[in-house]
Amino acid sequence: MKLMTQEIRKQIPALYAQENEPDPTVFVKFFTPWSNWTWYATEFDGEDIFFGYVEGLDNELGYFSLSELESLRGPAGLHIERDIYFMPMLLSHITGNKPQRVEIESEFADQQSSNEQQG
Repeated sequence: MKLMTQEIRKQIPALYAQENEPDPTVFVKFFTPWSNWTWYATEFDGEDIFFGYVEGLDNELGYFSLSELESLRGPAGLHIERDIYFMPMLLSHITGNKPQRVEIESEFADQQSSNEQQG
Protein backbone atom coordinates (compact mmCIF):
# COMPACT_ATOMS: atom_id res chain seq x y z
CA MET A 1 0.00 0.00 0.00
CA LYS A 2 1.23 3.48 -0.85
CA LEU A 3 1.39 5.70 2.19
CA MET A 4 0.83 8.85 0.12
CA THR A 5 -1.50 9.03 -2.84
CA GLN A 6 -1.81 11.90 -5.32
CA GLU A 7 -5.27 12.61 -3.89
CA ILE A 8 -3.88 13.07 -0.37
CA ARG A 9 -1.00 15.20 -1.70
CA LYS A 10 -3.56 17.54 -3.27
CA GLN A 11 -5.62 17.80 -0.06
CA ILE A 12 -3.01 18.24 2.65
CA PRO A 13 -1.84 21.83 3.18
CA ALA A 14 1.78 22.95 2.94
CA LEU A 15 3.97 23.19 6.01
CA TYR A 16 3.03 26.15 8.25
CA ALA A 17 -0.31 26.68 6.46
CA GLN A 18 -2.24 25.85 9.65
CA GLU A 19 0.24 27.13 12.24
CA ASN A 20 -2.12 29.90 13.38
CA GLU A 21 -5.13 27.60 13.59
CA PRO A 22 -6.03 26.80 17.21
CA ASP A 23 -7.52 23.48 16.09
CA PRO A 24 -5.90 22.36 12.81
CA THR A 25 -7.38 19.74 10.50
CA VAL A 26 -5.76 16.31 10.34
CA PHE A 27 -5.75 14.89 6.81
CA VAL A 28 -4.11 11.47 7.04
CA LYS A 29 -3.44 8.81 9.68
CA PHE A 30 -0.52 6.34 9.66
CA PHE A 31 -0.10 3.56 12.20
CA THR A 32 2.01 0.57 13.19
CA PRO A 33 -0.04 -2.64 13.12
CA TRP A 34 2.36 -4.20 15.64
CA SER A 35 2.38 -1.48 18.33
CA ASN A 36 0.57 1.63 19.56
CA TRP A 37 2.42 4.26 17.43
CA THR A 38 0.19 6.51 15.32
CA TRP A 39 1.02 9.59 13.22
CA TYR A 40 -1.64 12.16 12.28
CA ALA A 41 -0.53 14.55 9.54
CA THR A 42 -1.81 18.12 9.41
CA GLU A 43 0.72 19.54 6.90
CA PHE A 44 3.19 18.26 4.31
CA ASP A 45 6.10 19.87 2.47
CA GLY A 46 5.11 18.04 -0.72
CA GLU A 47 8.20 15.84 -0.68
CA ASP A 48 9.09 14.15 2.61
CA ILE A 49 8.35 16.12 5.79
CA PHE A 50 5.05 16.14 7.67
CA PHE A 51 3.95 18.14 10.66
CA GLY A 52 1.31 16.63 12.90
CA TYR A 53 0.41 14.81 16.06
CA VAL A 54 2.27 11.66 17.10
CA GLU A 55 1.04 9.11 19.64
CA GLY A 56 3.85 6.86 20.82
CA LEU A 57 5.99 6.92 23.93
CA ASP A 58 4.69 10.46 24.39
CA ASN A 59 1.87 12.27 22.63
CA GLU A 60 3.12 15.43 20.96
CA LEU A 61 3.07 17.71 17.95
CA GLY A 62 6.14 17.54 15.75
CA TYR A 63 7.76 16.73 12.43
CA PHE A 64 8.09 13.28 10.90
CA SER A 65 9.34 11.93 7.61
CA LEU A 66 7.54 9.97 4.90
CA SER A 67 10.78 8.21 3.95
CA GLU A 68 11.30 7.14 7.55
CA LEU A 69 7.75 5.80 7.82
CA GLU A 70 8.26 3.88 4.57
CA SER A 71 11.52 2.36 5.81
CA LEU A 72 10.24 1.09 9.17
CA ARG A 73 9.74 -2.68 9.49
CA GLY A 74 8.09 -4.59 12.28
CA PRO A 75 7.84 -8.27 13.15
CA ALA A 76 7.55 -10.57 10.13
CA GLY A 77 8.33 -7.62 7.84
CA LEU A 78 5.18 -5.63 8.66
CA HIS A 79 5.09 -2.06 7.33
CA ILE A 80 3.58 1.19 8.53
CA GLU A 81 0.06 1.46 7.15
CA ARG A 82 -2.25 4.31 6.20
CA ASP A 83 -5.77 4.17 7.60
CA ILE A 84 -7.75 4.07 4.34
CA TYR A 85 -11.01 4.78 6.20
CA PHE A 86 -9.72 7.89 7.97
CA MET A 87 -11.65 11.07 7.17
CA PRO A 88 -10.17 14.55 7.72
CA MET A 89 -11.13 15.90 11.14
CA LEU A 90 -10.09 18.51 13.66
CA LEU A 91 -7.13 17.62 15.84
CA SER A 92 -9.22 18.14 18.99
CA HIS A 93 -11.36 15.13 17.98
CA ILE A 94 -8.23 12.98 18.11
CA THR A 95 -6.60 14.39 21.23
CA GLY A 96 -9.83 14.86 23.16
CA ASN A 97 -8.68 18.38 24.05
CA LYS A 98 -10.65 21.46 23.26
CA PRO A 99 -8.50 24.03 21.48
CA GLN A 100 -7.15 26.80 23.67
CA ARG A 101 -7.55 30.14 21.89
CA VAL A 102 -5.95 33.09 23.57
CA GLU A 103 -7.64 36.33 22.63
CA ILE A 104 -5.26 38.97 23.92
CA GLU A 105 -7.15 41.91 22.41
CA SER A 106 -10.42 40.76 23.94
CA GLU A 107 -8.84 40.23 27.38
CA PHE A 108 -7.18 43.64 27.17
CA ALA A 109 -10.45 45.32 26.17
CA ASP A 110 -12.32 43.63 29.03
CA GLN A 111 -9.67 44.72 31.53
CA GLN A 112 -9.65 48.28 30.19
CA SER A 113 -13.45 48.46 30.34
CA SER A 114 -13.40 47.20 33.94
CA ASN A 115 -10.80 49.80 34.92
CA GLU A 116 -12.84 52.60 33.33
CA GLN A 117 -15.95 51.54 35.25
CA GLN A 118 -14.03 51.58 38.54
CA GLY A 119 -12.45 55.01 37.92
